[in-house]
Amino acid sequence: MTDIPLLTLNDGKRMPQLGFGLWQVPADSATEVLRSALDVGYRMIDGAFAYRNEASIGEALRQSGLARDEVFITTKVWNADHGRDRARAAVERSLEAIGTDRLDLILIHWPVPSRDLYVDTWQALIEARDAGLVRSVGVSNFNADHLDRIIAETGVAPALNQIEINPGLQQPELRAANAERGILTQAWTPLGNGRSFAAAPIVAAAERCGKTPAQVILRWQIQLGNAVIPRSVNPSRQAQNLDIFDFDLSDDEMSAIATLDTGLRTGPDPSVFRLV
Repeated sequence: MTDIPLLTLNDGKRMPQLGFGLWQVPADSATEVLRSALDVGYRMIDGAFAYRNEASIGEALRQSGLARDEVFITTKVWNADHGRDRARAAVERSLEAIGTDRLDLILIHWPVPSRDLYVDTWQALIEARDAGLVRSVGVSNFNADHLDRIIAETGVAPALNQIEINPGLQQPELRAANAERGILTQAWTPLGNGRSFAAAPIVAAAERCGKTPAQVILRWQIQLGNAVIPRSVNPSRQAQNLDIFDFDLSDDEMSAIATLDTGLRTGPDPSVFRLV
């Protein structure tokens, strides 16, 4: 099994740098997919209420025979559950669905600034942490102004901000903003739906290292210092995505990949997204 580096969050807790994402994994196959991921060595699972497969996290863990403390479990509070009372209820609902008495990390899925409830939601997560229901609290898709507001109004900085990062959308300013506030950056859609697989810097690095384009991109994420959550339902690709710790990209290769940033998103803009 691959030894995945552990990163220390600003609250002193540690989490694997590379984990397994559950977005768009159908509920009827999620348990089998997760069992495969756990079997090949993943020890961090990134889920969400909105993915409609939280129950599979607990079932896969039970089937795996792994102890609860061996797997880092993340889930997220959805947009419709913003507000202090609804967010606390959402935490408890996720605990019940997964079948565990605590979560390792829970995130606000989107800030939904148009509703102006993300500060109250953040306060609910802090209270859930203080009550022992979760170990760490963080956010997803928050911009710097959203971060500054919740920190100013509660005195608590998120442990992690999960944002879209891939070669086509590198977000250096937001990554820097996270770092300045002691917040770990985690990349979702880290492979950019394959849009950069044929780009010359990726192909050249893959050929030099004897790796696939996906492995090069994941290695690039690791060397940037990001946590990363790739997803695949294919067991062989799951294993490939873990096999990125036996090579390094050169400074020149990292610089060449930096030129691929077009600022083009694959997902919504957090400043305006409000689906509930």
